[in-house]
Amino acid sequence: MLSKRENLLETIRGGKPDRFVKQFEGTVMVPGDPVNFYVRGNRHPGMEPLYDRWGTRILWPAGEPGAVPDPAVKPLHDITKWKEVVKIPDLIANADAAELWEPYLKRAEAVNRDEDYFMMFAPTGIFERLHFIHGFEDTLMDFLIEPEFMADLCMAIGEYRYNGYKLMVEHAHPEIMLAHDDWGSKTSLFVPPDSWREIMKPAYKKGYDYLHEQGVIIMHHADSFCEEIVEDMIDLHIDIWQGVLPQNDIPKLQKIINGRMCLMGGIDAAIVDRDDSTEEEIRTETRRVCKEYAVNGSFIPCITYGGAGCIHHSTDVFIDDEIEKCSNEFFGK
Repeated sequence: MLSKRENLLETIRGGKPDRFVKQFEGTVMVPGDPVNFYVRGNRHPGMEPLYDRWGTRILWPAGEPGAVPDPAVKPLHDITKWKEVVKIPDLIANADAAELWEPYLKRAEAVNRDEDYFMMFAPTGIFERLHFIHGFEDTLMDFLIEPEFMADLCMAIGEYRYNGYKLMVEHAHPEIMLAHDDWGSKTSLFVPPDSWREIMKPAYKKGYDYLHEQGVIIMHHADSFCEEIVEDMIDLHIDIWQGVLPQNDIPKLQKIINGRMCLMGGIDAAIVDRDDSTEEEIRTETRRVCKEYAVNGSFIPCITYGGAGCIHHSTDVFIDDEIEKCSNEFFGK
């Protein structure tokens, strides 16, 4: 029987796994590294509003599943003045000291790398950072009205993220980088594919090239409709598209990709992770995903959230159990 990490790697690489991967099985993410802590601060449910290092006011009301930017506070109003207004956090100056990393590295040592991959977290990608500082509507408008200024700002954010990756790799040596950036809604990209390729894609290249060269598995979270840019995602060395929504034509994508990138997701959170979701609904949706997608290979059945766990704990329990049942049936155990 393969270890969890061996089975995950066989699945990612289109090899010969001996069972379906159960969501984030085979990975252990250790949060709280100096890069994220410096930029994001100590975020938690029910906290008082805080400002991150980019000047965005962050809210996390009690009872909500995650933190969000305050739409009433927008650091950047005029994209043509971004160089005068936007203060890009200096990660090299503030998150490179060995003494900052020592407590984090001690926690990371607890990961059994014989069994699991050590994974680090890179949230708030380039598009997300744009609307955190510029507002969602203005961000979308300026892709059309001021594409040159948007491209310049995207490249600056991409350089900042490259610096963050470099610090993480040099200090902690992660095996997987879970990077976030939602590029669309359930039914379309936020910007036309050509604009995404011209403005967004080049800003990702340096950081993802670096991770690829260092042998780090790139897991990119985008619970979005990204069918139209799947070849570009492969060009960027994305190993796992995590969060792939069922609104994408997943069987069609699997034929196009042909093992060049692993898809992870498929389980519709709107069906399985509600207050009134039943065990039968959860198991039925999970089984559908295993039968329609996972059996084709290079696919990890998972809820489409950008990290392990569901809002309702019992949801995860039923999902994992049903994946295991389907796995035993498919692999003849």
